[in-house]
Formats: sequence, C-alpha cells, structure tokens
Amino acid sequence: MEISACFLAASLLLLSSLASAADSKNNPADELVTVINSNRTSHKSAALFDNAGLGCIALQYIKAYQGQCGEVGDSKKPPDSSFVDTFAPSCGVEAPTLAPITGRLLACQSTYVSPEAAFNILIENARSLQILHDKNHTEVGAAVSGTDGGAPYFWCVLFSNGTRNSSFVLKGGVVKTVRPGCFSGNDDDCSGASSLSSALWTTVVAAAWIAVAYGFGL
Repeated sequence: MEISACFLAASLLLLSSLASAADSKNNPADELVTVINSNRTSHKSAALFDNAGLGCIALQYIKAYQGQCGEVGDSKKPPDSSFVDTFAPSCGVEAPTLAPITGRLLACQSTYVSPEAAFNILIENARSLQILHDKNHTEVGAAVSGTDGGAPYFWCVLFSNGTRNSSFVLKGGVVKTVRPGCFSGNDDDCSGASSLSSALWTTVVAAAWIAVAYGFGL
C-alpha cells in the first residue's frame, strides 16, 4: 500500500501541475514559435519575428489539406497561387505585401500533442533541421488546427525573408477571425484552445489513471 500511495500522490501531482499549465497557456502556436526561436538561438541563428499575417496564412495552409493526413508531404502541397488567391484574402492580408516563403514545415498527427512534442515531430530529418536553421529567414508564422473539432491535428510553420512591419500586412492592422484553429502572433487566445487542451488533457488523465491502477495492482 505504501507503493500504491506513492503512485497516487505522484499522479495527483502530475494532474495538478498540468491543470495549471493548461490554464496559463492559451495559444499553442505561439508556444511553438517560442520553441523554434529558442532552438535557433541555441544554434547561433537569429530569433525570428512572429508575424500574425504569416501565422494566419499558415492556418489557411493547413485548411487546404481538408483534413487529409495522407496528403502531407513534399510532393503534395497547395499551389503557390493559393497564397494570393485564397490565403491572403481569407486572412485580410494585403496581397502586395506578401513576401517569399523561404521554408515550410508541416505535420499531421492522429492525437493532439504539446507544442514541444510537435516541434520534435516537425524536425524529423536533416532537411527539416536545415530549414529550421536557415539564415535567410527573418519571420515566422505557426498554426495548429484539428479537423471538425477533433483528429487529425495539423501543425504548420511558414518561414519568410520579409521585412518586419512591411510584409504580410493586415488590412486595418486587424487580422480576420479564423476558426477553428490557432495561429501565432495575434496577441489573443486561440479560438480552439479549449478543444485542443481538452484533447491533451484526456490523454494525460488516461495516463495518470493507468499509473494509479498499476500502483494499486488493479
């Protein structure tokens, strides 16, 4: 019973700490950008400006896949014309201010994961690591979205060599409301934060109860 009590105490502590984290973190896309910049600076590359317009376009980039995980890959991606014809208008980004996309990272998972775990999934090989540390990047935009309120979950990061405050400019300085999903740089809570947190929370609770059951020998 002493071991069982330890398992129970540890599980409750885990749930408590994660509850506090869930309350204080409302935009996983912003968190992903923080992880990206931390990794870049630790490898002697400059931190990137978190551009809300580019972040919104990253969310539109996800929506172009229409929830099809199997379509994710280098050979299957939205045409470049979509940036002008669809993505920019949907976000309220002024088309003349679009800057070149210097790198793209995209991943799709059947379950929701934390931004830190998503970063590890996105950086899956030497090619993605090269994209991450490319010194031509000056700006970044990240997005995350589920499909129809649930799985699968897409994570997208777009890099650009645009100039801060003059690329991916929002009409009137205000980004359009885009749902579902989250994008970085908009200084607002994620419109889908509650559902995304719920998905992660469900996984954590299940894991904790398994630990408790193991501790009690159930």
